[in-house]
Amino acid sequence: MTSPQVDTTSEGPSGKTSEEGYERGLGSRQVQMIAIGGAIGVGLFMGAGANIAKAGPSIILMYALAGVVIFFIMRALGELLLYRPVSGSFAEYAREFLGPFFGYVTGWTYWLMWIVTGMAELTAAAIYIHFWFPSIPQWVSALVFLVVLFGVNLISVKIFGEVEFWFSMVKVTAIIGMIVIGLGVLTLGFSDAGETAATGNLWQHGGIFPNGIGSSLMTLQGVMFAYLAVELVGVTAGESENPEKTLPKAINTLPWRIIVFYVGALTVILAVVRWTEFSEGESPFVHAFAKIGIPLGAGIVNFVVLTAALSSCNSGMYSTGRMLRDLAANKEAPQALGRLNSRRTPAAGITASVALMGIGVVLNYIVPEKAFLYVTSVATAAGIWTWMMILVSHIKYRSAVVAGRLPASSFPAPGGSALSWVALVFLAFVTCLIAYDSDARISLYVGAVWAVFLAGGWALLGRRAPEPAAPGDGPEGPYEPEYAKVSD
Repeated sequence: MTSPQVDTTSEGPSGKTSEEGYERGLGSRQVQMIAIGGAIGVGLFMGAGANIAKAGPSIILMYALAGVVIFFIMRALGELLLYRPVSGSFAEYAREFLGPFFGYVTGWTYWLMWIVTGMAELTAAAIYIHFWFPSIPQWVSALVFLVVLFGVNLISVKIFGEVEFWFSMVKVTAIIGMIVIGLGVLTLGFSDAGETAATGNLWQHGGIFPNGIGSSLMTLQGVMFAYLAVELVGVTAGESENPEKTLPKAINTLPWRIIVFYVGALTVILAVVRWTEFSEGESPFVHAFAKIGIPLGAGIVNFVVLTAALSSCNSGMYSTGRMLRDLAANKEAPQALGRLNSRRTPAAGITASVALMGIGVVLNYIVPEKAFLYVTSVATAAGIWTWMMILVSHIKYRSAVVAGRLPASSFPAPGGSALSWVALVFLAFVTCLIAYDSDARISLYVGAVWAVFLAGGWALLGRRAPEPAAPGDGPEGPYEPEYAKVSD
């Protein structure tokens, strides 16, 4: 099969472009912070409140368990990224190793994940604004944030990277500060929480599993939502200045991010404040600082969690535009969505995505009390599909390497395909938990409707994308799409 030529003739503002036509405008510090920021989102800052109320101190174990599996997934993705770093990574790998249909489904499903995640983040941001301005309707705040972040993403990838860098910097600094202050309360006993703060809070008041192991396991679906976006570093591959160095570093630091930002932060918070004081719809970080009684502390933390929500929404706009362009390049989406503007950003794809994220504004108007639950459950189901496709593609890739059809990656995953199988079983288990939960089950109903839409869309294409050569077969290598020309 002859690979179509990719347009690489134009120079980007930085003078560096990828084979896909993007400007390589994301430096090492920005990629690292995007990776860190992907591990700190509204699922931790807001969703953890409901999870603590259900699982008690055992929620720490649930985040740790899920974090181990997420690391398996990211190392599998890392091996694929260093084999072939492309911006539409998840869809491209599914397309290469599983066939065009799976690439089509994965691309559109990952797009859907970020659309509904963007809705969740807009909802969370609007709730956080209520902390200062309770009279402002949720939908108004959500709309304002949507418009502002839309403008940021249209300018250039450098602006996106810089905004995301500082968003992540705020989150990292704040969480480390919260951990330090919490440890101070535990060891020195200062503040209003000093009298009741103790490590014994982690196993007293009903034990580590106060509501039973079953209730703790049921929180895994919400915990997995907290980890959505860690794979975003794969989308940046086509716009990173030096993906061979920056991507492995970003992935290998993931365990430390999980230990510090999830296990560490929650351990300190639940030692300072009894788990029985937390409730759904309230950030455990805001509650902890209010309990400690630090002047303006709760307001500062509320600003941080607002930043986290906006950061994730910002990332969602970035990734959806790139994924739509990859789909358009493979003639699996309208061709207009595949064009770059003069700043080498997929403006049409971003605009279409933002328009649909606006549904989140409508949800905040109609059902503000249920908006967050609905969109997070749908996002989790879509994220699980994406992670499964990464794992299956990795297993297929390793088989091709063993058979000598493909070269080995410079960043092999520890444990090979065996750990990918372990992660697949875990994700299947979480899917069963979603089906069992009456509230989260709506995501599977939405998934069934989404599957019908995808099947109909595939049929309406009136064609099948050219079958790629078997991995490693032929002189041209894996299938590569013809990316749309850059428009002025």
